[in-house]
Amino acid sequence: MEIGQRVKVYRLRDRVSGAIVQRLGKIGVIAGYKVIDGGVGMVVKFDDNFTTWFFDDEIKAV
Repeated sequence: MEIGQRVKVYRLRDRVSGAIVQRLGKIGVIAGYKVIDGGVGMVVKFDDNFTTWFFDDEIKAV
């Protein structure tokens, strides 16, 4: 996946805050990458300017 690509959150792997749970099924744009243990996460920015990261198997290109 590339920066600027639109993605949809389709699953959550771990327990997360309510603010992130509300993003399930929402569409955002990849704003960057985050180095995490075991790989790279995708930083996703949503229309309301909320930004967080997801594992690559939690999002799909739209």
